Amino acid sequence: MMELLNDTADRSIGVSRLLNAPVEVVWMAWTQPEAIAQWWGPDGFRSTIHSMNLEPGGEWRLTMQGPDGKNYANRSEFMEIEPLQKIVFQHFNPHYQSTIIFEAQETKTLLNWTMLFESAELFETVVKVFKADEGLSQNVSKLEKYLQSQL
Repeated sequence: MMELLNDTADRSIGVSRLLNAPVEVVWMAWTQPEAIAQWWGPDGFRSTIHSMNLEPGGEWRLTMQGPDGKNYANRSEFMEIEPLQKIVFQHFNPHYQSTIIFEAQETKTLLNWTMLFESAELFETVVKVFKADEGLSQNVSKLEKYLQSQL
């Protein structure tokens, strides 16, 4: 019997970080619109959350304001929600799927966040042109700072 491998290394990025906050606090930071607006986006960006319907099929619309003064509209659809454990959403334009895993570790939370792009070509463009890998890391660093302000 042949085993098919689903190799996505050429079209995905991810970050794993042990956060110094309990999983309930990290979950709240991800799921409350007023909380996520405080930290979402790379360095220098601010976010305005227009809608965040946290259920499978629910829409998430936000605008990120860049340091250059430009507005960047974002739209995603939540695919999977497992309270205190997992969020999966499909982002549109550019098309990628984000999976965020929350793992409680006593008073801390191990966060694993991956972004799987529709194609290797799209991945190349988004990472090389828009530096999505740096933005992802900066986003998690901003989350860490936000969490410290909540404890």
